[in-house]
Amino acid sequence: MKQLLTFIIILATALGLRAQDQPTDTVVRWQYTAEKKGAQEYVLHITGTIVKGVKLISTTMPDDALVYSRVVADSAATVGSITEDGSLKKEKEAVLDNAEVKYFEDKIVLNVPVHLNGDVKKLEGSVNYMYLKGEEAGGPEEFKFKFKVDASGNLVSVAAGLQEASSDAVNSLKRSNIKLDQPVIVTGEQVHEKKSLWGIFLLGLIGGFVALVTPCVFPLIPLTVSFFTKKSQDKKKGIANAITYGFFIFAIYVLLSTPFYFLNSIAPEIFNNISTNVWLNLVFFVIFIVFAISFFGVFEITIPSSLASKVDSKSGVGGLVGIFFMALTLALVSFSCTGPILGSLLAGALSADGGAVQLTAGMAGFGFALALPFALFALFPNLLSALPKSGGWLSSVKVVLGFIEIGMAIKFLSNADLVEHWGIVKREIFFAVWIICGIMIVLYLLGKIRFPHDSPIKKFSVTRIAFIIVFGVLTVYMLPGLTNTAWANRKLISGFPPPLSYSIYNNRAKGVEANVVNDYEKALALAKEKHKPILIDFTGWACVNCRKMEENVWTTKEVKHLIEDEYILVSLYVDDRKVLAEDQQFLYTTTNGQKKEIKTIGDKYATMQTENFINNSQPYYVLISPDEQLLTTPVGYTPDVDKYAEWLKKGLEAYQKVK
Repeated sequence: MKQLLTFIIILATALGLRAQDQPTDTVVRWQYTAEKKGAQEYVLHITGTIVKGVKLISTTMPDDALVYSRVVADSAATVGSITEDGSLKKEKEAVLDNAEVKYFEDKIVLNVPVHLNGDVKKLEGSVNYMYLKGEEAGGPEEFKFKFKVDASGNLVSVAAGLQEASSDAVNSLKRSNIKLDQPVIVTGEQVHEKKSLWGIFLLGLIGGFVALVTPCVFPLIPLTVSFFTKKSQDKKKGIANAITYGFFIFAIYVLLSTPFYFLNSIAPEIFNNISTNVWLNLVFFVIFIVFAISFFGVFEITIPSSLASKVDSKSGVGGLVGIFFMALTLALVSFSCTGPILGSLLAGALSADGGAVQLTAGMAGFGFALALPFALFALFPNLLSALPKSGGWLSSVKVVLGFIEIGMAIKFLSNADLVEHWGIVKREIFFAVWIICGIMIVLYLLGKIRFPHDSPIKKFSVTRIAFIIVFGVLTVYMLPGLTNTAWANRKLISGFPPPLSYSIYNNRAKGVEANVVNDYEKALALAKEKHKPILIDFTGWACVNCRKMEENVWTTKEVKHLIEDEYILVSLYVDDRKVLAEDQQFLYTTTNGQKKEIKTIGDKYATMQTENFINNSQPYYVLISPDEQLLTTPVGYTPDVDKYAEWLKKGLEAYQKVK
């Protein structure tokens, strides 16, 4: 449980869930406005709501006082004589050697006259305040304020928390002309091919089976089954206990997904934020590198012995409680091997189109795979003799997993790189790392590379030869990914590496390019100029299915022709972390009444998608006319080329009806 809590803390920190500009534990909550009095003359009204039990020191206290508050501004303005509104009190404070102190409780309004010095565009300053709370003196604390000068010469506040959206800002997101329930041509139900829960369960199952053959888990299978079947004089009871043990293993891994159901209610795009968050991806990158080094035998990652011992001591309790703690002990002691596999599952399953439910499906598959042998061998103990003996092959499994972990680590670094546009992990760099890992695995399995804990290879088993062939073929398949040729598009792994356009080759064939990127208004203007309908592509830099569509569907002759010749294509990236200009940031109230800060390009277009189409998954495609009339029912991930092309043709047919 300690690891789960640690993960949740890291996750909550990494999500980028924005707090207010002022910390929640501040003793004063500030707001501010400005009143124009004449040319270059203004009065700033700075209102402070004071927490109960706090005494806010007045700005009228002298400079040589032990405590005082001040308002300062930058060189853009000259501050005049400040007045204060509120209930000013005077009192001798024992904590300040009985010095007389002027202070406010509950509320204060600072009226700050300022004169702008010349033709300035903005004014910045701060309230530097001190306070008394009980027997303690606090501060100085700083609250920063910021104004911009608008076209009419008024000072407009832009820093103390975002301002409520103007009607223009609201209309930029909630498009009144788009009627989701009134497409010109109804093309059936809204299509969005979510990740199949059974498919995710299967991936978890595969991950669990991989974990079974690691040195942390495999030796425990015969030991545990024998313990249950031999401990009980009643064979049926022993079998029942072993099956119960397996069920508890399954249940523990399913329970690990439950915290994410609470996250699901925070915001519609929370899981997209998790999977594309830069810091979380960097955390996973570091974790996977550390696990890889551990798998190579440099050091051992283990659960703190005190925690493991405490849980193990509970396993001696009889009945269901003891069996549960035995299962929990297994989950903890096998963490060094199962952790990286679970990490891959966590990062891969947390997507916008299913989130916690998909994670539960994956964890259920993982737990089921771990639990299955304990129940199976308890029912059929004779099968235990068919299990291979523990030995050097288990160490080989760990080393191979170590190289795979390096490849997975690069994937997480690539996600962060794509979102931030650092240019570190271009497509060819990604392929180079994976090819090197593949070559190293093949050389290791051939015995050309050895680690200190490895035993000499006396003969090549059929299994080892099979893995050499599999990894060799995969490595050769990836080689064209390094080139600047038509073969560079590796369709079998499309979407996993960075997109074709994110390349070290400037002349890379890029497939279908968007007419406009991250500028919806510009796309509308271009559509009106060209008299063409618009294909809106809600996408993401780290969206796997988006890349699959772009590289496998859009590049086909018929679809490419339809998009490039008949439509204005605008790609709107919902995970773009580029910050909007300050005058474009605002606080938006969604249709369900939630307050949402629009600070980045991703915030803007993720909100636009959910508000207009009640959908927050990517890719998501919408066809509209230049006056924003919905032409067809929107679709999501559509890997069937014929179906997608037919949908585009229906859009053109609908456009002819409304022209």
